[in-house]
Formats: sequence, C-alpha cells, structure tokens
Amino acid sequence: MARSNRLQSEPRPPMELPAPTLSPLELDRVIHERVRLGIISALAANDALTFNDLKRLLALTDGNLSVHARKLEEAGYVACSKGFEGRVPRTEYQLTASGRQALEKYLKHMEALIAAMKPNAF
Repeated sequence: MARSNRLQSEPRPPMELPAPTLSPLELDRVIHERVRLGIISALAANDALTFNDLKRLLALTDGNLSVHARKLEEAGYVACSKGFEGRVPRTEYQLTASGRQALEKYLKHMEALIAAMKPNAF
C-alpha cells in the first residue's frame, strides 16, 4: 500500500475558557451586531453625532441607520434628541452612561475571549 504524504498532527486539546462567563454566546447581542457596534463606537469617540454624520461615517442607508439606532435607544444605550436647525430637521445621538458601561463590558469580554484563544492558536 502507498503511504499518504499527508502530515498527521496530533489533535489539539479543546479550548478552555478562563471562566464560564466568557462564552461567546453571552456577548451583548444588542452591541455585537456590526452596525450597532459601529454606532456605539463612533458615539464613544464623540460627544454627539447627528443622523447624517453617522450615516456618512458608517456608509448606511437612512432606513438601516434608523432601525439600528432605535434598537440601541430601546436598550438605553443611546439617547436621541430631535429638533430643527432653521426649517431642517436635526436628529442627534449621544452615548448614555449605561451605553458606555455596556461597551466597556463588551470590550473586556472580547479581550478575554481573544486572550483565551491565543495559547491555542495555530
């Protein structure tokens, strides 16, 4: 019989997470979605941004931004204020204190997951 030239490697042990609370399944689903993470990150770096600022910055459609911003607002992570500049409507968003805390918790969770993966990386 011909021998296979395939490299045989030993199976890697299963990844162990440092703590049971570091499951990827327990990430904040409101923040974890790509567009919402972008909105929260942009607001964390700025005091406030208008609807048009966010739309341009994240290259989103009006409808897409509206839906995601509303979810963040319903979660209490973002505050929305509406007014007018002359006759033009102006919608402005700010990150709330609970939104900032949620982002910090999310980032710490992601950092811990990454750290847990490094010893088991290829």
